[in-house]
Amino acid sequence: MSHVFHRHLRQRYPVAVAGDGPYLIDSEGRRYLDGSGGAAVSCLGHGHPVIVSAVVEQVHKLEYAHTSFLTSAPAEALADDLVAHAPQGLTQVYFVSGGSEGVEAALKMAVQYFHEIGLPQKNRVIARWQSYHGNTLGALSAGGNRWRRAQFPSLLLEQIEHIGECYEYRGRRAGESSEQYGRRMADELEAAILRLGAENVAAFIAEPVVGATLGAVPAAPGYWPRIREICDRHGVLLILDEVMCGMGRTGTLHACEQDAVRPDLEVIAKGLGAGYQPIGAVLVNGRIVEAIRAGSGFFQHGHTYLGHPVACAAALAVQGEIRALLPQVRAHGARLAALLHERLGTHPNVGDIRGRGLFRGIELVADRASRAPLPAADRTHARIKAAAMERGLLCYPMGGTVDGSQGDHVLLAPPFTCTIAHLEELTDKLGAAVEAVLPR
Repeated sequence: MSHVFHRHLRQRYPVAVAGDGPYLIDSEGRRYLDGSGGAAVSCLGHGHPVIVSAVVEQVHKLEYAHTSFLTSAPAEALADDLVAHAPQGLTQVYFVSGGSEGVEAALKMAVQYFHEIGLPQKNRVIARWQSYHGNTLGALSAGGNRWRRAQFPSLLLEQIEHIGECYEYRGRRAGESSEQYGRRMADELEAAILRLGAENVAAFIAEPVVGATLGAVPAAPGYWPRIREICDRHGVLLILDEVMCGMGRTGTLHACEQDAVRPDLEVIAKGLGAGYQPIGAVLVNGRIVEAIRAGSGFFQHGHTYLGHPVACAAALAVQGEIRALLPQVRAHGARLAALLHERLGTHPNVGDIRGRGLFRGIELVADRASRAPLPAADRTHARIKAAAMERGLLCYPMGGTVDGSQGDHVLLAPPFTCTIAHLEELTDKLGAAVEAVLPR
């Protein structure tokens, strides 16, 4: 019997013993094509020699230094590199160990900024339903994944308000253009700010492309420029959560580039270290940094492993590899989309195939015409996950797509290093798994 407190206590997990490019290998010798990069993490696959070498070299030099005493060369070099390729205005980097920690730091940073400039009452945050920002309490409070929130209402922050998600497949009305829908959903932010009072609202947080909860859903055209305009008019900071969709996953280094929107705070994590070390970061606008520097001079936050030298060395090596692969992510992303449409586009239970780059989602429905969800009790997403693993494929199916309880989708996020042959294998095995669970 395992003494590990596993995610699901009635499930037996294969033991991963090795990685080989886009494949994971278990203790019985079975190979699994990692079609979701774990949770959109392994963007360079497993055993990449450049990253392995960087980790080993740094361990020999320095494995740890607490940031209340010292900085480190890898942290300084990685910060320089990230800022050099960041959206305009982001001039400093605050390192953490993962996405949830990054969101926590960004929320605190936004609130402390207004405290430093003499507006302590400006401490409310607005987020969106059907979002996911992490599992620590501040991040969970900001997240709009109702299933993940359901057991912990007594622990969630009351200062966070939620507005509707921008989910065109289900939200756009008959006779409404994509642009009109995007404007209508963005205007929900302004309505919430006015209801709470602009003098009380510190920040709005959202994912540029919604990952785990909705399954690779980009916003409708015009949504993000309108959001930026509303934030600027009311003095609200814009926090973009690019933990899952950033660092090249959608075909540009930052997902927000494709929507021509600049954040005040941007959270990155998964593709930052590509799984070789746990690391995340908050990219911070210079005016926020200067306000804290001119005020208390101290960000009231911190963790033991901030700026971990080995993690930073790994991430710096990862970033060099990722940027060279961006054209391939765009080309292979288009090919993956075409393969998915060819294999599953006419399946009666496939309602939508969406996404950008190598970040793709497939929404499953009971009926294509009405878009009615499959019965939640059927747990279709879990059955597809199991059927895919039986066929040697790891993918990321989730339930609750529509409203937190109903709806099923499959999220795909293969390594950027995948070949076309790997994408064909992924599509073929996923198609077989879907058809095993939902026969045509």
